[in-house]
Amino acid sequence: MDCLSPSSPVEQVVFMKGAQVGGTECGNNWLGYVIDHTPGPMMYVLPTLDMAKRTSKQRIAPMIDEMPDLQEKVKDPRSRDSGNTLLTKEFPNGVLIFTGANSAAGLRSMPARFLFMDEVDAYDDDVDGEGSPINLAIKRTATFSRNRKILMVSTPNIAETSKIEAAYESSDKRRYLVPCNSCGHFQPIVWAQIIFDNNDPTTTRFECIKCEHKHYEKDKPKLLSKGQWQAEEEKSNKVAGFHLSSLYSPNGWYSWQNAVEDFLAAKSNPIQFKDWTNTVLGETWTEKGETVEHALLYQRREHYSAEVPWWVEIITVGCDVQDDRIEFEVTGWGAGEESWSIDYIRLYGDLSRQGIWDALADMLRKTYTRQDGTRMNVAQVCIDSGGHYTDEVYAFCRKQGADWAIPIKGSSQA
Repeated sequence: MDCLSPSSPVEQVVFMKGAQVGGTECGNNWLGYVIDHTPGPMMYVLPTLDMAKRTSKQRIAPMIDEMPDLQEKVKDPRSRDSGNTLLTKEFPNGVLIFTGANSAAGLRSMPARFLFMDEVDAYDDDVDGEGSPINLAIKRTATFSRNRKILMVSTPNIAETSKIEAAYESSDKRRYLVPCNSCGHFQPIVWAQIIFDNNDPTTTRFECIKCEHKHYEKDKPKLLSKGQWQAEEEKSNKVAGFHLSSLYSPNGWYSWQNAVEDFLAAKSNPIQFKDWTNTVLGETWTEKGETVEHALLYQRREHYSAEVPWWVEIITVGCDVQDDRIEFEVTGWGAGEESWSIDYIRLYGDLSRQGIWDALADMLRKTYTRQDGTRMNVAQVCIDSGGHYTDEVYAFCRKQGADWAIPIKGSSQA
C-alpha cells in the first residue's frame, strides 16, 4: 500500500499471489483511499464486463455504504443527480469506471490516473482485434505519466504465457521474509519448508531452513508481524513487484494444515495439482510434454539449390498485418501436407496509404521457379484482417479477387 501512496515514486505495483491473501481487497481499499484523499479519474478492469458489474454491486457498493466518508462523496444511486450507476461512480474531482478486459470500447472510455487491473491472467490475449487489453488499459494512463498509479493483481496460470508472471519478472521481485522465532534467520515461507509426517496433515509445521526450529500455526501471527519485504532485483524504482503465497494467509483464513490437506488430495490429479500450484503457492504451472531442442531442429533443415524444391505442388502466402508493416511468408506444399518455407518478407510503410498495398500486390504476383524449371504462381493468399486496418485489407482483397486473396481473422478463444 505504501507504493500506491502519492508520495511514492513507484508508478506500477505488480502483485502475484495465491488465494486467500487479500489481494483484491487491497485494491478495493486503495480505490476507497483515492476517492477520499486523492480523487481523480480511476479505471477498474475485471476479466469480463459481467464480472465488473458483479464486483461493483457486491463489493464496491457495500464498501461505500459502510464508510461514512465515502458515502458522503459517492451519492446514493437512487438520487436523480447522483452520477452513481453500476459501472460509473462519480465523486468530487473524480470518477470510477468499471469495465471488462473483453471490451475494447470500455478500455478506450477515458484517460485514467489510477488503474486497477484484477485477475489479469484471466484476460484475453487480444480484445476485438485491437491488441492486449493490459496494454490498452495502461495507455489510458499516458496523460498522467508523471503521477499515475497502476495496480496489477492476479493468481498466475501457465508458465511462459502468464501475464502476471511476465509483469512480476520485469519488476524488482519482492518477497516477504520472516524471522525464525529461535535463531532470527530471515527467510520466505516456502512449500519446501512446510513439513508433515506420514501424510498426516495434523503434524504440519514450518521449519526454519537454518536451525530447523519448528513453527506451528499458532506462531504465524508473530512471524508475519516481524517480517519484511526484500527485493531480489535491483531495478528501476518505477515498478514494484510482490509475491505472496497462501502460506502467508492470516490465522483463521487458510492454514498450513489446509495447504497440506489440499496437496494430498490434488497431487495425483494433474488438473487439480495445477490448480493447487496456482492458487496455493501462487506459482505458474509448467505443462508436461515433449520439448524439441531448437539446435537439433535447426540441424535437420534441408538444403536445396533451387528457389522452390521439386516436391512442391502448390504455393500459398499468409500475411500478418501490423500497425507499421505487413509480414508474409511464402510456403510451398507437397504430398502429405509437407511444407517448405520459400520466402519471408517484412514490408514497412504507412498502411493507411495505397502505396504499401500496391507494393504488396506486386510481390504476391511474383512467379517462382521450381527445381525442374516449372514456373509457379501463388495459388492462394490469406491476409489478417483483425487489426487496425480492416477496411484496407477488405479493399485489397476485393481488388485482387476475393477468391484468391482471402481476409481472415484469428480467434483469441482458439
